[in-house]
Amino acid sequence: MNSFVSPKHIYYGTGSLEKLAGVLGNSQYQRVLIVADPMLKKLGVIDPITEILNEAHVEFTTITNVIPELPIETANQVVEEARQYHPELVIGVGGGSAIDLAKVVGVLVENEGEVSDYLNLNGTKKLQHKGVPKLFIPTTSGTGAEVTDIAVLSLEDTKDVITHEYLLADYAIVDPVLTYTLPEKVTAASGIDALTHAIEAYTSTQATPLTDSLALDAIRKISANMRTAVWNGKDKQAREQMTLGSLIAGMSFYNAGVAGVHALAYPLGGLFKIPHGESNAVLLPYVYDHIWPACLDKMVKIAEALDLPTQGKNQRHIAQDVVQSLFHLVEDVGLPTRISAYDIKEEDIDTLTNNGIKQTRLLNRSPKKLNEEAIKQIYTNAHQGKLTH
Repeated sequence: MNSFVSPKHIYYGTGSLEKLAGVLGNSQYQRVLIVADPMLKKLGVIDPITEILNEAHVEFTTITNVIPELPIETANQVVEEARQYHPELVIGVGGGSAIDLAKVVGVLVENEGEVSDYLNLNGTKKLQHKGVPKLFIPTTSGTGAEVTDIAVLSLEDTKDVITHEYLLADYAIVDPVLTYTLPEKVTAASGIDALTHAIEAYTSTQATPLTDSLALDAIRKISANMRTAVWNGKDKQAREQMTLGSLIAGMSFYNAGVAGVHALAYPLGGLFKIPHGESNAVLLPYVYDHIWPACLDKMVKIAEALDLPTQGKNQRHIAQDVVQSLFHLVEDVGLPTRISAYDIKEEDIDTLTNNGIKQTRLLNRSPKKLNEEAIKQIYTNAHQGKLTH
């Protein structure tokens, strides 16, 4: 028996931000906390949101103490500020870090203790209360954070998560208009992040027919539009398809889970503070270069979704074509294709391997087992920029 979970309400499409007024009016929230990326405030991206709140005569305050690759110390600080404010609704606006922080804040305002008490690897407490309602508005096409119950936090040398159904949004508003001003590099990194979500969900050991259909649709939409969205950001159709692809990928991976790429990306973010999307991008081809023999049928379907020629080719060659295609896509959107580009040395590979092997929650979903030797080889290949097939 399979199950599928998503937020209660998802509003998608150009102009869907206007739905915020209805949410406020129907629910009569009087005290709102906005958690937003600081750059969005400077660029005026959150102005339409605050205008709606003002028109609804709703009291609000905005916290912009959001740092990429969210440090746990920052999360604790913002949680304390939120507890003093006593919000009735938390709105998260921005990329994954802002939305993840809003998740944590929305729940922990009504639970005791610090953020670290609830972490997956070392936490000792369980959430007792659902917290206040949460509404998430993504401004990138990539993380899928608006439709998941996972909050990722950076520790000293790796990452950990809080994951619980209480972190799931009550409302998600996904308006492509908010992505129109994204710079090229952020568009590229968030786009590859979304593509990774879709591909890993599709090959996950926990995949279902429903998550498969969503994942393949997301792969089609993202791969067909990413180059245009990166290099011609004013193309509204490409932006809209990327936003929809990211949303669909998020719904797929929330239910099927991600695996080896994310597991090995976490130490890159924790140790070297590489942005999450870039960490996924630089590892994506190398992980699939290793695991494709365990998911050949699905690699063929991925090839079709990527619009690669398959006629007259055997499954092995098709799978290898997929790996090459992923490598070239990362390259084409201007992102590094080897971890040495981030000043990672060969002697760092052992430390990365030791941290990566700890991500058992993610590694367990890989169609091919990734032991210590395999993980070290993947990092080594990614350091050298070498595909083995």
